[in-house]
Amino acid sequence: MSTRCGSPPAGERHHDRPLASAIVSDRITLRGLTVRGHHGVFDSERIDGQEFVIDVVLDVDTSTAAHSDELADTVDYGALASTIADIVSGPPVNLLETLADRIALACLDDARVASVEVSVHKPHAPIALTFEDVVVTIVRSRTAP
Repeated sequence: MSTRCGSPPAGERHHDRPLASAIVSDRITLRGLTVRGHHGVFDSERIDGQEFVIDVVLDVDTSTAAHSDELADTVDYGALASTIADIVSGPPVNLLETLADRIALACLDDARVASVEVSVHKPHAPIALTFEDVVVTIVRSRTAP
């Protein structure tokens, strides 16, 4: 007797079987992390500082964590948020591109992260026109060994 698509064989549950050769396209997203920093090319930005908003999207296989239900088997996004906050509140850089790259490299320090997209928002950039936001977005991938 055949089973419906997606139904496990009789007597077996979905969670009893790990996925074998599945294509993984899992993502962990941290959106809207707001941290005060002193980045920019103008003296006033370095002295006064301003809020930066960070978004990161990690490409990571979460299947091991899904099966084990253990934090140790996935990226701890709380710890990652603290690391990113330390970078943003740390030594100043001139460009958002540099800040985004430093954040991306920190995300890739976890070997489980295959690639990362980092967006750095500077909603209070010193622009003499009305605007909503300035965002630099970069994508970095782990290089092959």
